[in-house]
Amino acid sequence: MTFITILVGLLSAFFLFASSIKILGWQKFIFETQLAMFIKYGLNRQIMMLLGFVELFGAVAIWFQGSWVGTLGALALLGTSVGAIGCHLIWDTWKEGVPAMMTGTLSAIVAWSGKGALLALLGFV
Repeated sequence: MTFITILVGLLSAFFLFASSIKILGWQKFIFETQLAMFIKYGLNRQIMMLLGFVELFGAVAIWFQGSWVGTLGALALLGTSVGAIGCHLIWDTWKEGVPAMMTGTLSAIVAWSGKGALLALLGFV
């Protein structure tokens, strides 16, 4: 369980930072770089902000491990990571997708560790 707690801490810190930039735009260089990528992908500032809120939800929700909320948070982070991987593979090179591959893998591990709570909520266990 300690390993999962470490992953939750790493993911939460990363996505709190990333979401705050997407929502508030407080770090100018990173914000402008990300916005340029979103525009290249055919997306706009509103989609970038929406993605920031999804990341913020995931970063907070994953702290509720043992509950379906924690698993749903990990799945939200996994979804954003998979989307980022897809965009990088289509419009960039695989190298730009490496951070998303890492966060996706870590999110999948956290989601898998909490699958029982979500399955129980859905009536599958």
